[in-house]
Amino acid sequence: MEQSQSISKLAKIKLDFKDSKYATGRRKTSIAKVWLKKGTGKIYVNGKFFNEYFASDNHKMQITRPFEIINQATEYDVRCNVKGGGHTGQAGAMVHGISKALVMFDESFKSKLKSEKLTTRDSRAVERKKPGRRKARRSFQFSKR
Repeated sequence: MEQSQSISKLAKIKLDFKDSKYATGRRKTSIAKVWLKKGTGKIYVNGKFFNEYFASDNHKMQITRPFEIINQATEYDVRCNVKGGGHTGQAGAMVHGISKALVMFDESFKSKLKSEKLTTRDSRAVERKKPGRRKARRSFQFSKR
């Protein structure tokens, strides 16, 4: 019985996304490839339901936000492949990709999503470490003796 459960977990969910819109979302070092189609509101991330992939309620709420803004929470199915960064960056990349794909579906969503700043890439990233410093801006501790 234990083997059958592990096999079902490993089997990727096969989804038919032939008539879908594709968009790429980015945040920090995360990249999300998003396919969006008319459906029943299911969201899959790397072959799992997004509730299984993201543990934090904050991330789950953030991902469903574009659909709540346009008042169509259960109208679209999402398939997403995410890589790079951590869960926060991946959730932000998904939001960016979903918003861009929604605009491809219907141009009337653009004004609502743009006013919430969801179609714009968040360009903030980690600052590089400088030579002669401990971190990007932090110096080594000064000692007189």
